[in-house]
Amino acid sequence: MSLEKIKRIDSNRLEVPSDYKPGMRTKGIIYLSKDLESGLETQAIDQVANVATLPGIVGVSLAMPDIHAGYGFPIGGVAGFDFKEGIISPGGVGYDINCGVSLLRSNLQKKDIMTRIKDLVAALYQEIPSGVGSKGKTKLTTDDVKRILIDGAKWAISEGFGTATDIERIESGGCLEGADPTIISQKAYERGKGQQATLGSGNHFLEIQYVEEIYDEKIANVIGLFKDQITVMVHTGSRGFGHQVCTDFIELMEKAARKYSIALPDKELACAPFQSQEGQDYFSAMKAAANFAWANRLCIVHWTRETFQKLFNLSPKALGMSLVYDVAHNIAKLEEHIVDGKRRRLVVHRKGATRAFPPGHPELPEIYRSIGQPVLIPGDMGRASFVLIGTQRGMEETFGSTCHGAGRVLSRHQAIKKAKGRAIWREMEDKGIIVKAAGRETLAEEMSEAYKDVDDVVKVVHDAGISLKVAKLRPLGVIKG
Repeated sequence: MSLEKIKRIDSNRLEVPSDYKPGMRTKGIIYLSKDLESGLETQAIDQVANVATLPGIVGVSLAMPDIHAGYGFPIGGVAGFDFKEGIISPGGVGYDINCGVSLLRSNLQKKDIMTRIKDLVAALYQEIPSGVGSKGKTKLTTDDVKRILIDGAKWAISEGFGTATDIERIESGGCLEGADPTIISQKAYERGKGQQATLGSGNHFLEIQYVEEIYDEKIANVIGLFKDQITVMVHTGSRGFGHQVCTDFIELMEKAARKYSIALPDKELACAPFQSQEGQDYFSAMKAAANFAWANRLCIVHWTRETFQKLFNLSPKALGMSLVYDVAHNIAKLEEHIVDGKRRRLVVHRKGATRAFPPGHPELPEIYRSIGQPVLIPGDMGRASFVLIGTQRGMEETFGSTCHGAGRVLSRHQAIKKAKGRAIWREMEDKGIIVKAAGRETLAEEMSEAYKDVDDVVKVVHDAGISLKVAKLRPLGVIKG
């Protein structure tokens, strides 16, 4: 392999040619501007190339501008594999299965909450369990968890945590059919029982925001966003349950790769043919973890609404706090795409990437079918987040995918070292952002310098036309695990 072989296609894309590394079946495309190119890791490029060696890959191996090195696939990696001839890989989904984002809109404006922002952050921190090993308020049995694994967000609604109108505003209706609770390990169940309806730690957060800028008034009106409006963003996933599912199946997939004589350039890409028993078992277990995550986020959304209602003494109607959308960004899904003029059934892996389907797509809810899928892109806690919309160009070039966040530039260890002697919470408060976290190290790991500037990342996908900017959201209060 040779870095000299990497070439720039245009201002927003780099090409990793198919002769970059032995065994590549196709080329790689990395969506990246010249401004972000200096932070591109050689390891991440290698991972894009490694994915291109996997059996049954269709089109090209893709990466979004928030790319950085991950486990197996790069974070920001997207790849489609043929339904019959291709593979499925836990390394193309990640440990936090269906880590994703929910966005709530409200009738409140920035001026309505500024005198109560500290009280609001404290109340939400009290009501929503967060931090390493945090325990949920719901007391679950193994049978309860099995119901969650089958029903996803529908379980939350049946228990009173959410409303029927939420379902149409969640990707895939908050439930993937075909989850099989019988193939889940007892250890995963034990971890899941205590962690449903918890925010967790690391880069997971709940953020109170306001709409700073509207880029597309027409689409913002359909979504229900307006300038200076208060929104809330929730970022979390399947917690320890999903992590355990991934751990359990990586070992199985390593054996499967040997069994089916799949040559791997990196053992972290352990995989099995999608149609094999091992492949189908992982797919079913992944669906179970994805459903766990959708139920998790909806419970947190429910308690967020309740907290706002109590603190501001507002009725649900007066508050108007409704779900804009909920998106997954660590998942593999069976989808149909047009490739080289032919409709093909593919297993699309999105690892730190967000689905961004165009207007008219049949999988979109009726309320958004005319405009396309809302895309939610969180930034770091000190800058901003974005709402975008899916496009036809993205469907044609990236299997309807876009970035999922800002993307790290410092490891957690590097960030903690850089933050030594600093009071990150005070630096945030000086910016007008109230932050509450379980520990000082969490704030150090998640400080703004640890991430790319989300404005630069979003500019790439917008300028490339694979998703388009609708609104910019600025943080006012943040809860970190």
